[in-house]
Amino acid sequence: MSNEFEAIASRRRPLLIVLSAPSGAGKTTLIRRWLASDPTLAFSVSCTTRPPRPGERHGQDYFFLSEAEFAERIARGDFLEHAEVHGRRYGTLRAHVLEFLRAGRDVIMDIDVQGAATIRRQARSPDTDPLLREGFVDIFIAPPSEAALEARLAGRGTESAAAAALRLRNAIAEMAHWRRYQYCIVNDDLETAFQDLCAIRRAEKLRTGIGLATGAEED
Repeated sequence: MSNEFEAIASRRRPLLIVLSAPSGAGKTTLIRRWLASDPTLAFSVSCTTRPPRPGERHGQDYFFLSEAEFAERIARGDFLEHAEVHGRRYGTLRAHVLEFLRAGRDVIMDIDVQGAATIRRQARSPDTDPLLREGFVDIFIAPPSEAALEARLAGRGTESAAAAALRLRNAIAEMAHWRRYQYCIVNDDLETAFQDLCAIRRAEKLRTGIGLATGAEED
């Protein structure tokens, strides 16, 4: 009997929490609040070829790379996933994520639906590092309506009209992927959405391991 108690006590696993959302859904705001509320959470800083926005810092918000530097990383196999989004490249460094997981820390990944699909396929593979396979949890953050999404994007005022229109078209297209995620949170109220995120994390910590790395199959 004592072995069962020990098994229960040791079953806790570090989580790889993949968060995706169309632009304007409030994902970045939720992530910043989550990280500020719990210093044990780690954030996977992505690489990108897009230029920094005002206030963004290299190594904290993104690793800002040139196209040549990004291509070199791809050739070396450094990325856990990478994709082109809105005409720019984004990627997640494998070593960066595994370092946190091996230290027993839950990791938040802020990635698009393409990147999430890549991680999801790897999580289902028996050849994947057990930390990635057993810790994988994916969550889609959705805006309450198309009108709310358009209003939020228009309110940013950080892009040209053409760039904003492209972002809106892509955001609407990304909404079609929500069924592929294990969880979907509608961010109609920031506090409620934040509490939903915390509840998912608490529930995942209590899982026995049955049904890990599941979700809708990719097309």
